[in-house]
Amino acid sequence: MAVSLKKGQKVDLTKGNPGLKEILVGLGWDTNRYDGGAAFDLDSAAFLLGANGKVTDDGDFVFYNNLKHSSGSVTHLGDNLTGAGEGDDEQIKVDLSKVPANIEKIDFTVTIHEAEERKQSFGQVENAFIRVVNAATNEELIRYDLSEDFSIETAVVIGELYRHGGEWKFNAIGSGFQGGLAALGKNFGVNI
Repeated sequence: MAVSLKKGQKVDLTKGNPGLKEILVGLGWDTNRYDGGAAFDLDSAAFLLGANGKVTDDGDFVFYNNLKHSSGSVTHLGDNLTGAGEGDDEQIKVDLSKVPANIEKIDFTVTIHEAEERKQSFGQVENAFIRVVNAATNEELIRYDLSEDFSIETAVVIGELYRHGGEWKFNAIGSGFQGGLAALGKNFGVNI
């Protein structure tokens, strides 16, 4: 049974799951509180971060235009343009055994494409979640359902994997940003 987290909670990932190598990070959302005429396009991404909380280069930003990290450790499984249907809207695969030694954290984010032009924000998004699944067994290990009421934010850092004492842990973050992908990029040191 999956561990269900609240904002700010941290949990061991690999310590309680010995031999865990590949995980699938599923992200999902609903956009049913909007009637502005423009469709929503939410995009997930992963930022591979060093000890300083920044990327080492722009290739450490894995998203719909850079689907695979050069190490092979993080792979974005494709852009879902509508978010329709049940379950994960987008997925990112992580091979923990291939994450470069200089990477301390992997932050998972969701942004709204062209949010400013379309006058959209996370105030119009509901039922957002992140879940971590053992890729070998398809068992859901961790789930974090965002319960925050966002308003003007156009980007959210949902959660992060991080190294601690030779093990991987997960942190439920749920932190919103204004300024969309550009604001996230600046925060993490990516040139967007």
